[in-house]
Amino acid sequence: MTMKIFNVMSIALVLLSGVSMGATADPLDTLMKKFEEGKYSKKGADTCIMCHKRSDMVMDIFDSVHGQAGSNGPMAGLQCEACHGPQGKHKGKNEPMVSFGENSPLTAQMQDSVCTACHNDASQMAWHTSLHAEQDVSCVSCHEIHVVQDPVMNPSLQVETCVSCHTKAKADMNKRSSHPLKWGTMVCSDCHNPHGSMSDHELKGFDTNQTCYECHAEKRGPFLWEHVPVMENCANCHDAHGSVNSDLLKSRVPMLCKQCHAGDIHASTAPGDNQSIQTAGQGCLNCHSQIHGSNNPSGKAFQF
Repeated sequence: MTMKIFNVMSIALVLLSGVSMGATADPLDTLMKKFEEGKYSKKGADTCIMCHKRSDMVMDIFDSVHGQAGSNGPMAGLQCEACHGPQGKHKGKNEPMVSFGENSPLTAQMQDSVCTACHNDASQMAWHTSLHAEQDVSCVSCHEIHVVQDPVMNPSLQVETCVSCHTKAKADMNKRSSHPLKWGTMVCSDCHNPHGSMSDHELKGFDTNQTCYECHAEKRGPFLWEHVPVMENCANCHDAHGSVNSDLLKSRVPMLCKQCHAGDIHASTAPGDNQSIQTAGQGCLNCHSQIHGSNNPSGKAFQF
């Protein structure tokens, strides 16, 4: 689909709202005027590369998905100006154009409006209410456009991009028990939608359990005997990013179990002694091996 001019003009509406709320700096006023006049270059990218051809940060876009003239990308329509706005008198007189990144005079919302003019399918539809958008994390905070391949779209590099901000997750995934994120066999987007979702923590599933069941289907049930905290939320017992305890458990067994079963009276470990289940290397899972649920008629105690 050819890039439509009205998509770019929709960016102008966002810019106008930013100007009306107090962004009255001259560069923004000039930029707004250029959008209103629609002074696009008839030569497209050929005009831009006359000055920018010596920069790899510019020229590499022609080897990327955004630079393919036969695709649905910007080069099929307004080319460079599809994202950076009308050139106007930029050449020679240095009039401002839409720029991206930390040094841009535009807010994160304004910058993102350029991207979402095209990237507005089901996977990005919740972006405006996402945690990233609420924290003014713009698209270019994670994505690189003028490169042959966007690093965050590469499974071997995606995790590195995410943990540059999510440092706690980085620490957790290096603990003795963790999902295989640090080896590249699993990536953050396997569980999370960074563009926003309708569930907590931007999970791709309806809730935590439904997300976990995508891989751990054997824990789904239904079971004849269901363990209530398991069916409620996997995170009651497990830390998905990593733990110092085995099986991603938040605490060691039996202390994890005692958080709910503190008042339970348990049989002694041997006839005549006073040892509790918490001593002498004992563990609840030694006997209650089907702790996620049981279909055995005698499985009320999750032993079978």
